[in-house]
Amino acid sequence: MTIRIANAAGFLGDSLDAPRRLLDASSVDVLTLEYLAELTVSILAHQRRKQPSLGYARDFLTVLDSIRDHLARPDRPRIVTNAGGVHPRACVEAAARRLVDQGVPELRIAGIWGDELTDRLDALRAAGCPLAHLDTGRPLAELDRPVTSAHAYLGARPIADALEGRADLVITGRVADASLTVGPAVHHFGWAWDDYDRLAAASVAGHLIECGAQVTGGYSVRWDDVELEAVGYPIAEVDARGDAIITKPEGSGGRVDRLSVIEQLVYEIGDPRAYRTPDVTVDFTSVDVRESDADRVAVRGARGTPPPADYKVSLAYHDGFTSSVQLVVAGRHCVEKARRTAELIIGRLARAGVTLDRVHIECLGAGESVPGLRPCVHGLQRLEDRQDRSPSEVVLRVSARDRRRDAIERFTKEAAPLITSGPAGLAGYAVGRSASRPVFAYWPTTVPRDLVEAHIEIRTARQWLESAADLPPTSERNDA
Repeated sequence: MTIRIANAAGFLGDSLDAPRRLLDASSVDVLTLEYLAELTVSILAHQRRKQPSLGYARDFLTVLDSIRDHLARPDRPRIVTNAGGVHPRACVEAAARRLVDQGVPELRIAGIWGDELTDRLDALRAAGCPLAHLDTGRPLAELDRPVTSAHAYLGARPIADALEGRADLVITGRVADASLTVGPAVHHFGWAWDDYDRLAAASVAGHLIECGAQVTGGYSVRWDDVELEAVGYPIAEVDARGDAIITKPEGSGGRVDRLSVIEQLVYEIGDPRAYRTPDVTVDFTSVDVRESDADRVAVRGARGTPPPADYKVSLAYHDGFTSSVQLVVAGRHCVEKARRTAELIIGRLARAGVTLDRVHIECLGAGESVPGLRPCVHGLQRLEDRQDRSPSEVVLRVSARDRRRDAIERFTKEAAPLITSGPAGLAGYAVGRSASRPVFAYWPTTVPRDLVEAHIEIRTARQWLESAADLPPTSERNDA
């Protein structure tokens, strides 16, 4: 007995066609859509501050439209997604509206929240939680910048509970990526929450498919030998032990083999002996990866121990403003010319009385992104292997960061005059005038699990819309 769990989104901005194409080509029990990263959470929090009805992955609504026919089938797949972002209730209500409009009003939608801690930080500190920075050990009380968002990484348990409550669509806020797969597996097989080897195995499967096409040949070192135009997105066939076969829809592009799976296996895991999730701590060193057939790779042998006592928290704070200017610089001595152009920008700012907190100068095309290498007609060569070491053009990028918005606004206005008052050979702008943007810095921390409670509410799409105007605050509800 297996459960087929697919993932057709690895981040906010992934292919909008992938979910429909996957469901058109394959039968799956659960479709997951993973939209969140630390930066994404900050962006969504910024959107919500500007417009309180936002703060979720609006791409998900387009996906719902595209898979409407699959959702209307009696044997429809269940959908599990963290598209709720920093405002899962708004996402639930927007999804409900789409489903009603599409003629499937009786689909049951579960909303899961409780991860947001932004308004609870003072209370958490008063309860003895320092919210210390994981790298520096500094307590949050020492931060002299305004916090913009704080979200705990919930685990798989509320997802499994929502599926037990017969939800067709589960929308969460911040949960650990692999938990999107672990929750359905636990619900399907009825595992205990202390069956750590099985939870670990399912977490490995979830980790492998969470980045979408990365495990099916995308972002591979073998990019020149993989058909990526119609790349297939991954499916994990998870068995009762938690072991999995990683595959993709038959006939789709990409490739699933031992290399593609291992490339994703070691992606962003930190300590391979102790990959910590809210559900289990995973030992990746025990995992066996073997090809079982064409585009089918068996992944077995994960071992698990209890999860950490704390939830990880993704906390962001406002840390000034930033912008970049870019110019194409062509001709002989273009690298030297580009550097002189950057000096002109900084010098003219100084004459205007503006000294920026931080400036970063790059000559893209001069090999600065890959130390020791330079571009050439046939790719990259080592410096000592080339006779001519000078590129014919570079893109000058000057990036600035400052606590003052007006200083950054002035910086963005210094590139345009260079077209007629700078060196010859400035071929034009790589982009138009850049606007200033807020900087969100990251403060990784933890919070005791007993200070965070997930809340679940399950209603049909029609019921969500009928009751939307009368809903009490999220923190007061736990109706499931």
